[in-house]
Amino acid sequence: MISNFLPKKPGPIGVFDSGFGGLTILEGIRQQLPQYDYIFLGDNARAPYGTRSFEVVYDFTLQAVRRLFELGCHLVILACNTASAKALRSIQVNDLPYLDPDRRVLGVIRPTVEQIGSLTRNNHVGILATAGTVLSQSYDIELGKFYPGIVVNSVACPMWVPLIENNEFDGPGADYFVQKYLDQLLTKDGDIDTIILGCTHYPLLMNKIRKYCPSHITLVPQGKYVADSLAQYLDRHEQINRLCTRGGTCEYLTTESPEKFMESATVFLHEQVQARKIVLE
Repeated sequence: MISNFLPKKPGPIGVFDSGFGGLTILEGIRQQLPQYDYIFLGDNARAPYGTRSFEVVYDFTLQAVRRLFELGCHLVILACNTASAKALRSIQVNDLPYLDPDRRVLGVIRPTVEQIGSLTRNNHVGILATAGTVLSQSYDIELGKFYPGIVVNSVACPMWVPLIENNEFDGPGADYFVQKYLDQLLTKDGDIDTIILGCTHYPLLMNKIRKYCPSHITLVPQGKYVADSLAQYLDRHEQINRLCTRGGTCEYLTTESPEKFMESATVFLHEQVQARKIVLE
């Protein structure tokens, strides 16, 4: 167990993503909880996770969680819908008791789902996400638990992440694919009044999505809701809260070259950051 060789001293909050989209979650969290210290870890060398198998996503995510624990994090946020869908439950149930039962790993799906009841007016909800998240049916399952009778339809958007990570999200080439996937979703259910953007990259496409989405539909990006949920979680769990340091700092780690990470991170954070490379295994 990690607790056998790491002292129980306070450390930063860990935020993990397979790529860069989790930076939108980190930004939302830091806006609401700026007093805490954070470590952001991006497994950029092995991204994207969306098309990988459950087993591979689980293995990669567990490697990242273990590393963040070793770096002193007592709380880790999986700021990645694919990792939350394919790995979170297994890590919570099977690995945390062995690694350290006093540490916590949280995801981004449930905090988003918990808000839907206050947003939808007719219980017809759409999901736009990666293929991996759609195939996992994690949103469908969680929404069904919270709101029996809700109607959920999902569409995978395989071209959206490449558009964003190639800095084409605001160009004319994005219009076709944004309109295409929205039309597919609304063809499935014309009564949808709420759409969850089930990938942390997608807020960067918000201008395009709003352009092609009917005005009566509520769009649900995740950053604010995850930040609200984390603030409430820390209020309810004083033992974890005490183990989170408060210096207002943020360290960035990547499995890719730091230079490439810093260039792409600027697109998401609108500021220059420094990063260092690590190896996950």
